[in-house]
Amino acid sequence: MSTQIAGTRVAFLGTGTMSEAVLSGALSSGLAPSDVVATVRRPARGEELAERYGVGTTTDNAAAVRDARIVVVGVKPKDVAAMLDAVSDALAPDAVVVSVAVGLPLSLYARHLPAGQPVVRTMPNTPAQVGAGVTAVVPGETAGEDDVALVEALLAGTGRTLRITEKEIDAFGALAGSGPAYVFYVVDAMAEAGVLLGLTRDVARSLAVQTVLGAGRLLDETGEHPAILREKVSSPGGTTIQALKRLDDGGVRAAFLTALEAARDRSRELADELG
Repeated sequence: MSTQIAGTRVAFLGTGTMSEAVLSGALSSGLAPSDVVATVRRPARGEELAERYGVGTTTDNAAAVRDARIVVVGVKPKDVAAMLDAVSDALAPDAVVVSVAVGLPLSLYARHLPAGQPVVRTMPNTPAQVGAGVTAVVPGETAGEDDVALVEALLAGTGRTLRITEKEIDAFGALAGSGPAYVFYVVDAMAEAGVLLGLTRDVARSLAVQTVLGAGRLLDETGEHPAILREKVSSPGGTTIQALKRLDDGGVRAAFLTALEAARDRSRELADELG
């Protein structure tokens, strides 16, 4: 548990799926519920968050950011500019504005915030909801090392963080941001194949899920290249090598390349559409 975040006042502007994942992770990392305020549009949502996490809630965004050291912007991308305009005068000069909104560059924040306001752009992926995510951290030019370290401490409860440059964010999104969906796709395909081979649906799903979990852990803990580990499973003339040949014949490796390229290109298009 990180103590670096303890005692830090944090405002969450919007509490969608990703923002709530960051909130939950921060609380597990030592942030006190009494140091958190989350903004909501509906009172019922505020009551839900207060009951679940014990945090304060409000519908007043400007009031929420006063005295906050970290301000997490988690509203929909189309609403971010107006949100920043509404709260900019209430921000403390040293408050770090943290973006979890998809597709919005640091330059947009610079246009709608006071000069010199520290900004850090982030991109969590969905496993952050269970503390097993990876989040890209892109420091803005006005964010100092202490600001970035504080943001990383805030995110520690969601999984791992990785500092990258803004020019790498689309590639990160294509691989890690969309990546869980690719894994779900593969698990579903493996489970369906298991059913075709005669396993019950529950058994096939359980085997597929545990196989992916175990393989990921083996990769992580051994640090070996995936090709080396793949070769260790693939005996010459054996069953696995025949299965892998069929995957290669089906163009699976090439399909992953074109899939990630498509995701990256669409990310760039969305960023352009958002201005």
